[in-house]
Amino acid sequence: MFAMKQQDPDLGEQACVLCRRAEADPDICGPKRVKKGLCTHKYCLCLCSEFSLQERMNWFLAEDTRRAIQRAARKCCFVCHEMGAAITCSERDCNRSFHLPCASEGECVTQFFGMYRSFCWKHRPEQAVQATPEQNTTCLICLDLVEDKMSYSAMVCPACRHAWFHRRCIQTQALHTGTSFCCLLCRNKDQFVMEMLTMGIRISTRFMGELENRVGAEEQGQLGSA
Repeated sequence: MFAMKQQDPDLGEQACVLCRRAEADPDICGPKRVKKGLCTHKYCLCLCSEFSLQERMNWFLAEDTRRAIQRAARKCCFVCHEMGAAITCSERDCNRSFHLPCASEGECVTQFFGMYRSFCWKHRPEQAVQATPEQNTTCLICLDLVEDKMSYSAMVCPACRHAWFHRRCIQTQALHTGTSFCCLLCRNKDQFVMEMLTMGIRISTRFMGELENRVGAEEQGQLGSA
């Protein structure tokens, strides 16, 4: 059986029943919510592999969450090797599961849009653009050196191919820049944002709303001209 309320023994703070963390990066896991005694991080719940896309779109009943917790309790996280891994790689026939707070350490990608898919290190999407940083290239955000090649941690703008940054830095930028999020060098917006979303960067809720409205308007325009 799962524990409906888990607490950090030091902080006394209620833990998410899915990832089992009382403390987790809110930029990745989102805020915690308590419903009928069940405490969950917003994105631990949204990315839970036990839910269908329709269930995610319609939100969740407490009973659905309890069933998901029970099923996740039988899955072992391939990163930390603890039970309760609610997220499973979306690649067919891959059974690697993990906790959302473990995703970065395991170099997994979780996509915070559309079907909310998740991928392990072996099956995660990678940037298709051909680019290699010059010697001593620094991240445009923190100004520390980036790796000497594109990797999970080192990313590049797909439009100009000259703006390099660390994954952790662009994630923070994406959430706190709001609707003006774009490449800091070439100012490209559409191609840059879609690439970041595909690579697992979560952008602000305001920007997501603007993006969805724009896509909806474009689709309506296409239907009207058909």
